Amino acid sequence: MDATVKYILHLVNHLLARKTPEAMEDALRDLLTDSELAEVANRLQIFEMLQRGVPQRRIADELGVGIATVTRGSKAIKARRSID
Repeated sequence: MDATVKYILHLVNHLLARKTPEAMEDALRDLLTDSELAEVANRLQIFEMLQRGVPQRRIADELGVGIATVTRGSKAIKARRSID
């Protein structure tokens, strides 16, 4: 297992050990800058909108992100489906 994979697993376990939503938020705020946390939340919105069938252009316009960002989210969802 390479170091990156090892530390991703460590990160996942660190976050899973949080017992409450507040503790999870505190852990995320400790690990990420405000900008990084907002970006992660934005990506979650993109995934949710894509799964509801919202057109990519509308998502980009509503969230104020580039179409490439939305397309990257769409590709990630499709790749995950092909693995599952």
